[in-house]
Amino acid sequence: MNANTGITLEKKNRIAYVTLDRPDAMNAINGAMMKALIAAWTDIRDDPDAWLAIITGAGDKAFCAGNDLKERGQEGAGETIATIAARPDIPLRRMDLWKPVICAINGIALGSGFELALSCDIRIAADHARMGLPEVKRGLIPGGGGTARLCRLVPFGLALEMLMTGDMLSAAEARQLGLVNKVVPLADLMRTAEELAARINENGPLAVRGVKEIAYRSREMTLPETLAMESLMTSVIRQSEDAKEGPRAFVEKRKPAYRGK
Repeated sequence: MNANTGITLEKKNRIAYVTLDRPDAMNAINGAMMKALIAAWTDIRDDPDAWLAIITGAGDKAFCAGNDLKERGQEGAGETIATIAARPDIPLRRMDLWKPVICAINGIALGSGFELALSCDIRIAADHARMGLPEVKRGLIPGGGGTARLCRLVPFGLALEMLMTGDMLSAAEARQLGLVNKVVPLADLMRTAEELAARINENGPLAVRGVKEIAYRSREMTLPETLAMESLMTSVIRQSEDAKEGPRAFVEKRKPAYRGK
């Protein structure tokens, strides 16, 4: 998955690496790239050996500058980003990947590129990165979950300011708002993401997915509903081999050998 798709997907050490690979176009998302992202998300979801994903962009200028607007004007472009973006299975809208996703923002993240970052669980930014939703400057609105997610991640008034001005934030400003977990020099970006991924992958993968699912679903639930779901998830996880391996390894004073089963 690389030639002519604008996406590379590699796997090692139970980590799936997704790279937006159109550096000459600031990694802007075109139709082929979005279709490849859909396929990559499905592949990661269904691969038992992929416990976590890290997504980043090629080069040192941009994570993703948004949708490739030039594609709309090309005759015979076929299925374009404009049509594919309306699909419910694009990563910006999907909620069926309960494996952790870390976004390593290696530069500019605008429009749908920022929405893609917002759809991830944890964001780490290079110190030169800038990000925002500039759609209103073009007479448009964010169409990939940006409005909904931003208002859930930062104080409402600040989210409205970003949405209504279309202004960009620096990495430091995004860190102050809690939009990114860490800001590091570009040279340390992937190492930082991989170290965090390794720490997460030391834990029981079924438990990690369980807490992620509860955390996201609880946003739309009452407290009693969330507690009921937590109780049900706990009962299910306790039946797994991993739930038996964890306490056994503790008693035997060794590192647990989790299998995701």
